[in-house]
Amino acid sequence: MSTFVQNKVYLWGILLHYFIQKKSAAEAHKILADTYGDNALSDTTCKDCFRRFKNNDFELEDKERSGAPKKFEDEKLEKLLHQDRCQTLTELGKTLQVDESTVSKCLKVLGMNQKQGFGYRMN
Repeated sequence: MSTFVQNKVYLWGILLHYFIQKKSAAEAHKILADTYGDNALSDTTCKDCFRRFKNNDFELEDKERSGAPKKFEDEKLEKLLHQDRCQTLTELGKTLQVDESTVSKCLKVLGMNQKQGFGYRMN
């Protein structure tokens, strides 16, 4: 197991400890950031972990994922936006059968952001 993975599992264990202690994901992230600096988990990762813990998923190792669906999601997202750039994150997520945060991350990777009232545009 790589050092990166060992550190991530260690930090997820710390998050589990704070979850059991009834701390919020934001509080846990602040503690990790104060303690580990640039080596801390991101705020989003902390929130994702807490969401998993709330769903009784206490597995500290990453679940296996294939890389193929990601490219498919990006391509499908691009097609959806080509058809209608004014769709919301919720609508796009439902169509792609993924969480809104996944859609948001894909949009950022594609270099797009939402302009108020004007749909999605390239950055």
